[in-house]
Amino acid sequence: MVSRRNFLIGGAALPFLSYINLADTVFAATPKDILVVAQQLDNMTSLDPHEGFEAVGGEMISNMYEKLVRANSDNPNEVLPVIAASWEADADNKVFTFKLGNSTFASGAAVTAEDVAFSLQRAIKMNKSPAFIINQFGFTAENVEAMIVAKDEKTVTLTTEKPTAISFLLFCLSANIGAIVEKKTVLENEVNGDLGNAWLQKNSAGSGSFKLQSWKASESIALTLNEHGPYKGNLKRVIIRHVVDPSSQMLMLQKGDVDIARDLTSEQLKVLQSDENVVLVRKQIASLMLISMNQTNANLAKPQVWEAVKWALDYEGIQKNIIPLTHAVHQSMEPAGFPGTVMDTPFQKDVAKAKALMAEAGLADGFDITLDHYSAQPAPDIAQAIQSNLGEIGIRVKLQSAENRQVLTKMRARQHEMALSAWGTDYFDPNSNAEVFCINKDNSDDAKKKPFAWRSSFKNDELTAKAEAARDEKDPAKRLELYEALQREFMHNSPFAVMFQNTKTAACRKGVTGFQIGVLSEGNSYLGTNKA
Repeated sequence: MVSRRNFLIGGAALPFLSYINLADTVFAATPKDILVVAQQLDNMTSLDPHEGFEAVGGEMISNMYEKLVRANSDNPNEVLPVIAASWEADADNKVFTFKLGNSTFASGAAVTAEDVAFSLQRAIKMNKSPAFIINQFGFTAENVEAMIVAKDEKTVTLTTEKPTAISFLLFCLSANIGAIVEKKTVLENEVNGDLGNAWLQKNSAGSGSFKLQSWKASESIALTLNEHGPYKGNLKRVIIRHVVDPSSQMLMLQKGDVDIARDLTSEQLKVLQSDENVVLVRKQIASLMLISMNQTNANLAKPQVWEAVKWALDYEGIQKNIIPLTHAVHQSMEPAGFPGTVMDTPFQKDVAKAKALMAEAGLADGFDITLDHYSAQPAPDIAQAIQSNLGEIGIRVKLQSAENRQVLTKMRARQHEMALSAWGTDYFDPNSNAEVFCINKDNSDDAKKKPFAWRSSFKNDELTAKAEAARDEKDPAKRLELYEALQREFMHNSPFAVMFQNTKTAACRKGVTGFQIGVLSEGNSYLGTNKA
């Protein structure tokens, strides 16, 4: 029996109406119990935790809802209890039992096992974009009521289709798709069998630190304190204003009109580094910048070319001169801050070694190629640097700039040759990235599954087998060892040159403490935030 004890992967407010119109009014010296944030809010379509899958929306959801467990931001190999007080797996690693603690919804009602079972069943039955994170354990709309069961008021069991590593299940349940909603409130607002989906898109029914007061799309979000929730600080409200222009965000921060600015550029952050009235909170997030080489191109299909490209790139020079405050050199397919991530950086610029590899590939005279990249900075500057670096080894690069969506559409149609793009991880487990980079079983144009590797026509059966073995390994420590070995092999044996990992920075007014940035957006938390 595996239990949490021996396995803890261990283990009086101001009137709101005075400030609800803050989205339209700017003033200095924000009230001490109201946190005002300037942030780009256009990337958000739903605040239903079992539907919303955008980065900004995920952040808002995670501050209004709790899950059974959460990943430890200080120790990525550990899962911490939230709604669940303890958990254990049976001897077959198929039946997982969760004992609940004493969480309370914003309504004042206790969180019960019935709420937990209903929430997870709802996520499967609705089958919205993030549902794959937990339906990969064999849950379907037809079987989920039998496989996720409330045994009593404080006990829930989950039965997976196949033996499952408890670490894998827990990390997936820590995602927002595992958020627990209040069954009674949600069903009271159900329309035409939608399980309350339309209502929850713009309302909340959770047990998190805050509850939703209002959401005006592309204008503002107002959160108000859940008096029954886990937040113990001095804030009564959090108001997030949609401010698109980073320069405007910086000006508002400096004037005291906002307490936190979330989307500042490297140039602005350089200025604020010496501002004694501002504190910069920084965190590497699960977003990688990489070059993809399409295997339908005969030259790019040669493993020596993969290695030559990786040895030709001036990672350190690009990072220091172009993106010093927004990215760090990173060469693993798994992001820093995730369990089992390898932090090795084996590649550095070595023109002689790269040229030798080109000659070994029979391409000493080089070749012509097109590199697609995003039109928004810093991608154009980085692409120009790549063009220069590859030119030194005879690869003559033509740059093709386009909007983010156009580059992605081209890649999804497998029409690129080389592409500089970003990849954001979906959930807090190494399988999230290993699956999309390594597991491609059907490389045909009409394949049912089209992971990131498929976009570049990359299929390696040995990597697929190793990724599946790591995913299915039951022993948590051994599982991470397998992922570490897989990452090192992928670095040298794939047509993907991982270059950088994005770093997010929140610029906070002096006196604002405790705001936390997570490696995933749903880890961005106001739980410990206070204002002096």
